Amino acid sequence: MSLSSCCNGAELSCQLHPWDLGFPDVAFTGCIAPTPQSTLKAGLHVTARKKYMYAKKKAFALFVKDLQSTNASTQTGHDGFMTWRCCGQEFGDLRTVHKHVAAQHATEVFQDAQNILEEITTAPTAILPCTDYSDKNTDASTELSWSNHNLSDWLPDTKCYRTEELTSEPGEVLLYYCYGDISAPQWICDWQRTLCNLLHLTGKIRIASEGINGTVGGSKISTKLYINTMHSHPLFKHMCLEDFKRSDGGAHCFPDLRVGVFHEIVPMGVDPQNVSYKETATHLTPEEFHKRVEQYLSASQEEKDTILLDCRNFYESKIGQFQNCLAPDIRKFSYFPSYVDQNLDFFKDKTVLMYCTGGIRCERGSAYLRSKALCKEIYQLKGGIHKYLEQFPDGFFRGKLFVFDGRFTISSNDDIISTCRYCGIAWDKYKLCSTPRCCQLVLTCLTCHEEGLTACCATCQEKGLTTQTDLCQQQFREECECTEMRPKIPIENV
Repeated sequence: MSLSSCCNGAELSCQLHPWDLGFPDVAFTGCIAPTPQSTLKAGLHVTARKKYMYAKKKAFALFVKDLQSTNASTQTGHDGFMTWRCCGQEFGDLRTVHKHVAAQHATEVFQDAQNILEEITTAPTAILPCTDYSDKNTDASTELSWSNHNLSDWLPDTKCYRTEELTSEPGEVLLYYCYGDISAPQWICDWQRTLCNLLHLTGKIRIASEGINGTVGGSKISTKLYINTMHSHPLFKHMCLEDFKRSDGGAHCFPDLRVGVFHEIVPMGVDPQNVSYKETATHLTPEEFHKRVEQYLSASQEEKDTILLDCRNFYESKIGQFQNCLAPDIRKFSYFPSYVDQNLDFFKDKTVLMYCTGGIRCERGSAYLRSKALCKEIYQLKGGIHKYLEQFPDGFFRGKLFVFDGRFTISSNDDIISTCRYCGIAWDKYKLCSTPRCCQLVLTCLTCHEEGLTACCATCQEKGLTTQTDLCQQQFREECECTEMRPKIPIENV
């Protein structure tokens, strides 16, 4: 079992509870002879040895956490007690499963510990307040303690880095989110803005009382410092390294930095108090999701009682999607609840496999679908398409992954599943509609673009050729007239 399989695509359901962090008072092997673990530990100096002990405890806790998080039926016992499943056995108490892991899975835990140790040893350091916020000290007084600090107290020391190092290219783009209660979202907002400016990061970050959702770009030194700083804060220290999805890019992928406080960290249009992320569906690792999709694709038409549901917008699924998926023709995620409401019979008694870009839309989307109490089972892809493609670049997802920055897409394979809007040849490179005030994306090939066909539809194309009005004269339109020809909420056939 790898470390990546233990981490949950940036959701706080990955959060380690106090009972997960208790490390058993038993040796990994139970033998006196030197082990790889003891040999590694013996060769470290005191400071590095402390880091190794931290890495070992975290790897063990993540391993145990994964045993009770992969299947909804194994999360609680008959009387509401948590259970763990491993090697075909079910364990009803934490000490028993600890002993099992220590005796049977020492090698896997050691490998994960090495990965964590390497990450925290080689990454740039973030010098932050040394106050010890233990796992048990997470009440309001804890938050009051950190929020009373000056913003500068929670920033990394960048004096040892030249500006060129913090702005160098090529860099990378981070995509992440973390659900959890935040009682001082404006403080987090100010801190994030100051932190990103210090590290020369651009991007978009949404903060709300329910958590944080961000995508930022910059140099690799800056993004490492950013991750380390996030891990050093009490609210986000439980985030796994795998919760930060990385891809090639940099600060140039975003026009600027936008950080703000919102009601929701992903705009679904439903009050988080009514539909909470805490009611989310069962998470499947990329490996588990891959097997489920394989079974779904191999089933006969008569046997199919599963829906492979794409929770993204139509322009995202148009250029890349899982084979034989249901991709609703919706313009915004805020239309998703209405889509569910108008298609309740379609989802009745079905097993639903949900996916989105990085996992965050599935958190609230699956919670909303669960609130209807119609489906037989609901699962979601942990870490989204982003994590799936890291392990299965030539898997069941074909085409390009749409991203909300200047790159528009991330390539994982050579498939092109979409066509040019005008001539119909295979094409999947988006551009913004050339008509003023229209924000629609258009697929127009190089030849058609050179011929002046640069708008999203015939209406926009004609308007763009005949009018050049002052952009301030009319109210900004988010949707083009051509969207009126498509139903806002599609109705599926039962």
